[in-house]
Amino acid sequence: MAEYWYFKDGFEAKAREFLANAPEPDLNLEFTVGKRDFVNAGKASAEIKLSLKRIGVEGAILRTVAISSYEAEINCTAHADGADILCNIYSNLVHVIFHDFGPGMKDIEQSMVPGFSTADDMVREMGFGAGLGLPNIKKNSDVMHIISGEGERTYLEILTYF
Repeated sequence: MAEYWYFKDGFEAKAREFLANAPEPDLNLEFTVGKRDFVNAGKASAEIKLSLKRIGVEGAILRTVAISSYEAEINCTAHADGADILCNIYSNLVHVIFHDFGPGMKDIEQSMVPGFSTADDMVREMGFGAGLGLPNIKKNSDVMHIISGEGERTYLEILTYF
């Protein structure tokens, strides 16, 4: 198992404190995305965006959360055997967790390189698999944490502060 952390400048101490002592969320959303279920892929990220919009989160934040959540959801659909998604919304941030059902990443650092993809022909023919999912998640989040290994479930969590 390998671990990868990304912290946008100035967010590491605040994020580590939150993760060590996370309170009860104001709103909790749970979803499951299926393997190769491209018909329903994106519905969880759309519901997360709508829930944030309902509580008055500003447009720029809505956009970044929608992008990072969508990219992660598509990755779970295209590359994994589906995933459980947990979204915890707080007064100052959203914490989205994707825990897929395998098969894991052989090399997280390589998977973070823009353009690198393990997508098969079917996924590419559908217009996915360009190797930009993880780099886009990183670009559109304040904190990104991945735990994965070949043949294991992948755990991805994303924090975005309001």
